[in-house]
Amino acid sequence: MNYRHAYHAGNFADVLKHSVLFALIEAMQAKPTPFGFIDTHAGSGCYALDSKEAGKTGEYRDGIARLLFPDLQQVGEHHGAALPPVLRRWLDAVLRLPGNEHGLKLYPGSPLQAAQAMRANDSAQLCELHPEEATRLRELFHHDHRVHVHQRDGYEALKSLLPPAEKRGLVLIDPPYEAQEAEYRVIEKALKLALQRWPTGVYAVWYPIKLRSQVQPFHRWLQHSGVRRVLRAELLVHPDDSPLRLNGSGMVILNAPWKLDETLREPLRAMARLLSQGKPAHWRLDWLVEDSAS
Repeated sequence: MNYRHAYHAGNFADVLKHSVLFALIEAMQAKPTPFGFIDTHAGSGCYALDSKEAGKTGEYRDGIARLLFPDLQQVGEHHGAALPPVLRRWLDAVLRLPGNEHGLKLYPGSPLQAAQAMRANDSAQLCELHPEEATRLRELFHHDHRVHVHQRDGYEALKSLLPPAEKRGLVLIDPPYEAQEAEYRVIEKALKLALQRWPTGVYAVWYPIKLRSQVQPFHRWLQHSGVRRVLRAELLVHPDDSPLRLNGSGMVILNAPWKLDETLREPLRAMARLLSQGKPAHWRLDWLVEDSAS
């Protein structure tokens, strides 16, 4: 496993993933009862944007920086106050991170963004197989009794972590896709087992988009999975016709919370406007499976 997210932290794919995650956690917190958060591929949890890794790619400049500093792309009429409320609250949470008092220096990964939003009685189970990343993750959360770090394969860990003690919760599956198309078959197997153990859980799966044909079999599998509500959200900054670059990314949410589609529509529209790279960006928000009774 050679993938290091430090090179890509805060890029346009992270903007989609983490704004959707933020909206999901807000939806979970609409009820007072506690919930559990499980991250199968947690990474190190926090990334310095002035690191040599981030500096080498500069991907965050075409990601979160576009939302915070829209004048970088000469669209000064768009600023934080004009963003949809969910996006604005998410960006405010990023800037509240210790170390960002004087500007964007650190970018929180999914574990830290979830922990920031969690209440005292919520919990997080974070899985990271890579030893160095897992060590950093433990150091980041060693004072937080709500957070538990597991250095193990996240797919395998679902067998023992589901259902969570809280009986309500969210599972985030966002592997690096080093196995490329074969990764989808692993995800399908993991989801099938997870749904057997915990059919009412909310599952959010992030995926890259290079060629559209690579992700279509996964979408068809979801449509025949038996899950009654599967929401798809996608953002494309390039046409989905080249295997040589990341053209976009998507999230599918199984057992999506009520009205999540309404919550995400305007944020996706704003992301497409602000994150376009030359040609207009495109977004999609639709139901792969919609419960006719809902």
